[in-house]
Amino acid sequence: MIGRRAFLGLAATAAATIATGCAGDGPPVIRLAAGEVGGFYHAFALLLAAAAADSGALRIQPITTTGSVANLDLLTRGDVDAALTLTDTVADRPNRMLAVGRVYENYLQLAVGADSGIRTVADLRGTRISLGAAGSGATFTGERILRIAGLEPGTDLTVSHLPLQDAVAAIATGAADALLWAGGVPTTVLDVPRTLRLLDLGDFAGALHDRYGYFYDLVVIAADTYPGAPAIHTIGVANLLVTTTDLPTATAAALTELLLTHAGRLVPAEATGTQFLDIRSLIATSNLPLHPGAAQVYRRHHG
Repeated sequence: MIGRRAFLGLAATAAATIATGCAGDGPPVIRLAAGEVGGFYHAFALLLAAAAADSGALRIQPITTTGSVANLDLLTRGDVDAALTLTDTVADRPNRMLAVGRVYENYLQLAVGADSGIRTVADLRGTRISLGAAGSGATFTGERILRIAGLEPGTDLTVSHLPLQDAVAAIATGAADALLWAGGVPTTVLDVPRTLRLLDLGDFAGALHDRYGYFYDLVVIAADTYPGAPAIHTIGVANLLVTTTDLPTATAAALTELLLTHAGRLVPAEATGTQFLDIRSLIATSNLPLHPGAAQVYRRHHG
């Protein structure tokens, strides 16, 4: 597997290609709204860019963002060609969105200091929490969890929106009491269980499902996923690779073919056991219709 420095180089090369104006007869370029550096989305986007570079069929330019909401904003404005997003976030505003595929599952991770007295979501009353970076899917889903717990964000607890690394630093310095992150496991920035501890969110899966729909799964972060940490239940939310009707059919088909034929290379270290890169799962895009180019490829492979 190509190292992180090589991935960043690929991203920079793709960006330079865009900036200098790629010749019209070259492979199509897809600007992909990814996520925070160090996060699941960003790692997946870099792997996809590397696979595309090797295939020669596409060029993918990963765009660093703060997460799902920001990604959909960029896609709606036409500033990117495709985006990664949580299923619950895109369901809230489908508009012209079309799916390329369901790629993997994010795990909600509510972290507090290892020595914190906070044991449940209800204990967050009166505390300070980073509820995901501004524009992240964690913010969207986190507000739903807090309200189910009877906590009004900004009233019953102080809410900030920090990038993940800043949120971890804020807990370390005492500037925050908790953070919420939606990503793969283990997320290396989260030093669990040495300095941080994850709260069990299993009790909220059913309530989220009943109130907001089928986007939420009860999942387990197994013991020693974070070495030395016990098993906990949390909430899983599937991720979609989405685009719009503006993406040409042939380009969407090439992107879909990349997912199917390079699946083994498209699994970030944090995604072990949570990816859906097989045809049966890729097409399970909830109520979001497939892009016609993607549908053609799936039919060709699966009938």
